Amino acid sequence: MPTERAWQTRADPFAADWPEVAGRLAEAPELEAKGLFEHLMRQRPGVYQEGQLRTFQRRIQAWQAQFGPDKEVFFPQDHVPGEAMQTDFTWATELNVTIHGEPFPHMLCHVVLPYSNWGWITVCQSESMLALRRGIPAALAQLGRIPLFSQTDNSTSATHKIAASAAVEVEITGSGEEKSTIHRTRSRKPRAYNDDYWDMMTGHYDVQVRTISVGKSEQNGDVEASNNALKRRLHQHLLLRGHRDFPSVEAWEAWAQGVCVMANARRKRVPEELAAMRPLRVEAFAEFDEWRIKVSEESTLLVKRNTYSVPPKLLGKWVRVRLYEMTLEVWFADRRLLVIPRLLGEYRTRIDYRHVVKAMLKKPGAFAHYRHRADLFPGPVWHQVLEALQKGLGERRGEVAYLRNLNLAAEEMECDVEAALVLLMAEGIIPEPARVQDLMGLGRPTEIPDLPPLVVDLGGFDALLTERLEEAV
Repeated sequence: MPTERAWQTRADPFAADWPEVAGRLAEAPELEAKGLFEHLMRQRPGVYQEGQLRTFQRRIQAWQAQFGPDKEVFFPQDHVPGEAMQTDFTWATELNVTIHGEPFPHMLCHVVLPYSNWGWITVCQSESMLALRRGIPAALAQLGRIPLFSQTDNSTSATHKIAASAAVEVEITGSGEEKSTIHRTRSRKPRAYNDDYWDMMTGHYDVQVRTISVGKSEQNGDVEASNNALKRRLHQHLLLRGHRDFPSVEAWEAWAQGVCVMANARRKRVPEELAAMRPLRVEAFAEFDEWRIKVSEESTLLVKRNTYSVPPKLLGKWVRVRLYEMTLEVWFADRRLLVIPRLLGEYRTRIDYRHVVKAMLKKPGAFAHYRHRADLFPGPVWHQVLEALQKGLGERRGEVAYLRNLNLAAEEMECDVEAALVLLMAEGIIPEPARVQDLMGLGRPTEIPDLPPLVVDLGGFDALLTERLEEAV
């Protein structure tokens, strides 16, 4: 009978240096075979060749299998119906969705039930608490049920770092047996829950919260795996749709949620999971932060260290500002006056030239050194317009003419004004406001069309009434 071969058919090329290699591996098991082989080639030039790398890698693998450190073992989990809900954020930019033809980089707030793989998404632009305040209530409203736990990772949207002293203080201030246990769990971790997240989940929805261990994304494995499956599904449906352009962000979100509805309808475990959950008996949590802010003398609002312009009519007034994940709303006297795209980060500005151009026409000297001057150029063409006007009319008169053209764009259609400016400059004509208005036909009197007099024939009504009377008789 054939027997297992226990001898080598050729001499070991690394026998002389293997004790040193084994010693280095014992001291630093994370060393890679390629790095060690390059080190041997430098130490023993001419002894080893590039073609021996694969043989050396097999020797390293054999040593690691026998003497290397134990690797992390993953244990499959049995999920309990209705027990947990996992939330995660995933980038959807790879789907190449456009809004009115413009690229739309964004994220999706993805909520998944691990037992049934039921999922729901909302569009967001960052991993923020505002995104959670919109995504989680939307998912719960869609379910109509509440799970026992809500699980997230350790992103800053739900947690923050705490010092050791702060952890002790949190533990002491806890009241009640159940609350004290939860606070002790918080104190042992290097991160604690944000107050807004804690108030929403435990205070409003009465859901226990938990996070995965720091750096252990596999503990959120169900939603992590569902992220890729979700984007593959959306990609396939976009291919079937034929194009990826949508008229608005709301239209894209509604379409993507429709894909989720179709997928959820095929989940056989959803009824079992819903039956194990508590009914949702509270209204949705407010998805915005609200402040009362006074409009500055610059006709701007400072919201979370970002500056937004508003119409000068509101200057000096106290307004209510609602900050959502995607937008910012300005309210006055219980009426919504303005909706502005929200800025991400800090110390950024969003100045709408329509809000300031009329006031600047009264003080055109302020244009040259205006702090937010860059925001007064709606597009690249407008830089060329200013240069052409200053070259043809002089610096001061050119700036005034530019502001008048900008005011014309605010009053009329910006695209029409920009098209007229391009045509004038293409013909070598200075794009003065009067010439722009003539080209757009704004200075011409409106011609009243000659319409024939309206003749009303009521014979049709007489015939209809006669038929109704005959039927009644």
